[in-house]
Amino acid sequence: MSAPADYPLALAVEDFAPVLLTTCGVLLLRRLTGSGWVVLAAALIGAGGFAKATAKLVVAAGGPDLPLLHGMLFPLLTLGFALLYAELTRAATGRLSRGFIIPAVALIAACAVTSILAADTLPMLVSTTVFATLTGLHLIRLARRRGDTVSAALIVTELLTFFVLGPLGARPDQTVALQWTEQLCNTAAQTAFLIAAYRLAGASRPR
Repeated sequence: MSAPADYPLALAVEDFAPVLLTTCGVLLLRRLTGSGWVVLAAALIGAGGFAKATAKLVVAAGGPDLPLLHGMLFPLLTLGFALLYAELTRAATGRLSRGFIIPAVALIAACAVTSILAADTLPMLVSTTVFATLTGLHLIRLARRRGDTVSAALIVTELLTFFVLGPLGARPDQTVALQWTEQLCNTAAQTAFLIAAYRLAGASRPR
């Protein structure tokens, strides 16, 4: 989705907030795995959000539309959440199951090919949703096993917001008012995720 011509600068700047919150939350989850791969996952997720936010900022500042930067969002989120989920499950079970690897690669490949054929990155929203949901469900189960109902509720809130805002945010020709609503809701949801990640990471011993 391209930003409208009257896209305000304040809205463009605010779009970086959920990116920073999500990236910090994922980095905190490294304590659950002790793996540097989680840092890479955070970098991929952060890069995707940063690219789209930067494209919006350029438009708001009077610059040209940069569809390449917009288009990086879902592919990078897909890779980041897939890697994050893989590392979380590996840390929990001690191994990475082929039952995840093969379907994950097939899903990413199918969505990527569809995106190329359709000349639209929207099909990658499907793979992003799958891996983000799997990650969220894993964290909810972890929180419930620890008796941490607050963290579980926070992750549920973040997931539900993602389900609503993902497809909504991909729609073209949105009003500025609607985008303000979406971004503020997203910022609140990613704040919930950050708090939950902090609580879950704080309950884990460093590795």
